[in-house]
Amino acid sequence: MITSQLPVTSPPLTETAALRHLLFDAQAEIHEPWRRLFGSDVFAHHEGLTHEERIKLSYQRLRSVNAAVPDPQALARDPVALSALHEWAGVVDPGMTTIASIHYNLFLGSLLEHDSDGRDLGPWLRMERVGTFLCTEQAHGNDAPQLETTATLDRATGGFVLTTPTRGARKWMPNTSAIGGPKDAVVAARLMIDGKSQGVFLFLTPLTDAHGRHLPGVEVEALPQTASSPVDHCATSFHGVRLPRTALLQGDHGRLTPEGEFVSNLGSPRKRFLRSIGRVTMGKLCMSAYSLGVTRHALAVAVRHAHQRVTSGMTSGQRVPLFSHRTHHAPLVEALATTYAATLLQRGVVRRWARAAEGEREEAERLVAVAKGWITWQARSVMTECRERCGAQGLLLSNGIAGQLAANEGTITAEGDNTVIWVKAAGEMLLGGFTPRPPSETPPAARTLHDPEYLHDLMGDLERVRHERARGRLRAKRVGSSLDRWNGASSAALSLVDAHVHRLAAQELLAAAGRAADPRAGLLLDHLHRLFALRYVAANSGELLAHERLTAEQVRYLPEVLEATVAALAPHALTLVDAFSVLEEVTAQHPMLRSEARPA
Repeated sequence: MITSQLPVTSPPLTETAALRHLLFDAQAEIHEPWRRLFGSDVFAHHEGLTHEERIKLSYQRLRSVNAAVPDPQALARDPVALSALHEWAGVVDPGMTTIASIHYNLFLGSLLEHDSDGRDLGPWLRMERVGTFLCTEQAHGNDAPQLETTATLDRATGGFVLTTPTRGARKWMPNTSAIGGPKDAVVAARLMIDGKSQGVFLFLTPLTDAHGRHLPGVEVEALPQTASSPVDHCATSFHGVRLPRTALLQGDHGRLTPEGEFVSNLGSPRKRFLRSIGRVTMGKLCMSAYSLGVTRHALAVAVRHAHQRVTSGMTSGQRVPLFSHRTHHAPLVEALATTYAATLLQRGVVRRWARAAEGEREEAERLVAVAKGWITWQARSVMTECRERCGAQGLLLSNGIAGQLAANEGTITAEGDNTVIWVKAAGEMLLGGFTPRPPSETPPAARTLHDPEYLHDLMGDLERVRHERARGRLRAKRVGSSLDRWNGASSAALSLVDAHVHRLAAQELLAAAGRAADPRAGLLLDHLHRLFALRYVAANSGELLAHERLTAEQVRYLPEVLEATVAALAPHALTLVDAFSVLEEVTAQHPMLRSEARPA
């Protein structure tokens, strides 16, 4: 017998409830208010809006969100609550989710994480003014420590002069237009004191007056429309903008004495910069959360549509649901395994980040970056599959997949391009931030593909092999420059990160199966874990076979066990998506799900 067969009966409530409890980490009190808010009429889909109309609506909705938040300051401080907001908001309005992320996390969060005694946060807590975050420059994205914008100390006044010295130093793509009402920004600029750069710090900078008109010296140019979230993206320059001394966001990493002398507990300007923009790490969690929410929604829509839409069967005159066909449901079942694993990985990463002590922050930050890259990439893959499974109807924005899929491209780039943050994580893992698991002493021929520990050992084998390969290439002598050596090692290093995050996600999925309060829910999660892990092992079976971690017989057997696991899970797909607790008020308005079943 290839895999245990799951009995098909009407799913009891306890099964769905148990799955839901595991997916949402027993945090119903955090998620449920967002579900109610974003299921309300305020966030209903509007057909036929222009780009500018959508942006204006997003700002209106942002104020509705703020009115519903009991304590915006507490929200900005709470990683669990803030990431939960993103999971539900992206489904109904990607543009609003983007500007909410900027306001609460990057802007307000930055103010709160620096010395803020005596600073009146009221205008932003009440959202009388919207906050934005200006870091990336047109010529400096991935090399952000090289930013050119300067904030020069004027000893005569004690304040600063904010300047954009070149066109390449324009702040690139922040939401700084006049749309949305009065705005302020925290601006990343090089602190210049007596001709010397002390590193990049954040400066609180008013952008507009009370009527939303840009202030003197603030130049804003609207950028062409993107294919991602509808947001008022702009290029922003500063021409001799004068700021008070209080504009500098200070902390132990850098502050000015009353005499105007600079002091810091960090000798490295790069470390000062990273400390200044520390909220970018929380932003990675927010981007992952957005991707998870829209992915679960898209998957629920695609699975439900496939059960109600009928098409031809295998005999004359036979009509069956689309989902009856293996070619249709296998990719969706595989997507379910990935989405469950990604959701549970995110839960573990958020907990790790929220609880990390000072000495654990570096490792936790790397985990956040690794998870962000993988989850947002998986979201693209899963939503693309869902869109295709829904045919032409999946292209309609009103069906809740195509627009969110396009907006997800922004998450792949925002808060650090995925490949770039993975390269950084890979380098850290090669230089002492990771120790591979030793190989199992049990020979592969004595093990079975049904054993989850064997599957985890195989993913650990891939980590070890790739770690050794990358380190060997990095240390190779007489291979040219250090860049040449890194170029030779980088592919193996990135594949190391890939194996690492797959193993972590698989572990979270298996651990959830062990915690399930309902045995049927546990069995479903066991099967999802098997499918998730086996797909990765199968995709890399040649490498494992070459290193004698799989046998030839096991490689031949892989397609059979994969096929049987998909067959066992397929009858339970609706149960698995019901546990997502998607916004039913939203799905009820999707034309694709309102229509009667009809021939494909």
